[in-house]
This record gives sequence, structure tokens and C-alpha cells, in this order.
Amino acid sequence: MRAFINRLRRRLARLVLHRMVFGEAGLPNTRIAPSTCIEGEAGLVLGDHVFIGQYNFIDATAGLVIGEGVQITNFVSITTHSSHRALRVMGRGYVAAGAEMPGYLSAPIEIGAWSFIGPHSLIEPGARIGRGCIVSAYSQVRGEVPDFAIVAGQPARVIGDVRERDAKLLADHPELAAHYRERFGDQR
Repeated sequence: MRAFINRLRRRLARLVLHRMVFGEAGLPNTRIAPSTCIEGEAGLVLGDHVFIGQYNFIDATAGLVIGEGVQITNFVSITTHSSHRALRVMGRGYVAAGAEMPGYLSAPIEIGAWSFIGPHSLIEPGARIGRGCIVSAYSQVRGEVPDFAIVAGQPARVIGDVRERDAKLLADHPELAAHYRERFGDQR
């Protein structure tokens, strides 16, 4: 019976869940796909002009700041806690452990304004992604990512600087320079 109910639930979800929700959390230009799971919503600080695509898992239980203009594509996991080491070490004692759990990680995450998080990426507890960054697809981010960095890999490493790409685009479209300076200052 359970399998039948799950199949029915998934079919119903496919019919109605692929519509984007506008005006999330009172922010008129923010869009979050209904198929995205957000846990610990009370710990989420969300900027406007944010786009969060399909099938993401977002854990904000330890605190999560998503800056203005951030784009989170599809199948991204953002986790502010991790229990796998504590569970592996403690075994069955994990359930009754209470507050003291060796190996348990819990730390807030910050994603800076106008950053892009590529599909299938993992953002780990305590990560801080600077503003204007690109996190390439399939990246595993832990620790600090400097402003304007392009990162890739597992674990993610800096492979470039978005300002180089931006300079080429702005040279072709000088009418956008004022908008760019408004957000980032004179970064070129």
C-alpha cells in the first residue's frame, strides 16, 4: 500500500510542482521552485531577486544567508549541519546522545550577493561564498570562497575570476557599466 501511495504522490507532484512561485517570503522578485525542500526555514535570511530552481535541499537550521540576486540552479544541497561522522562513531548511541555528539558539525552558511551556484553542487556547513562568485556544477564547497572567484571541483578550488569575464562583456556593452558599478563598485 505504501508503494502505491508514494507513486500516487509523485505523479501528483509532477502535475503541480513544476510551477515557479513568485514573491516568496514577501520579496517580490524572488522565485523558489515548489520542489525545493527548505528545512529550518526560521534560520533563513533571504535577499530579493533570488532564484532557487528545482529539486534543491536547503538546510537553514544553523543559519543561512542568501544574498540579493543569488541564483541556485537545480539539484543543489546546502547543509548547515552534518551528523554522518557522529553517527558512524557513536552507532546506536547517537540517538540517545543528547547535546554532546563528537563529530557532529553545525555552522551557518553565507552566500554573497549576485553569486551563482551550479547544478549538483554541495555547500557544506560553515561555508562562506563571497559576492559575485560562480560555483561550477558538481562542486563541493567548504570554507571560504573569496569575492568574484570561480570555483570548481571536490573540494572546490579557485580556478578563475569573474571580473575577467565581466570586463569582456562590459566592453561589448558599455551601457551596463553603471549598473555593474552600482552593485560591485569599480572592480575592473
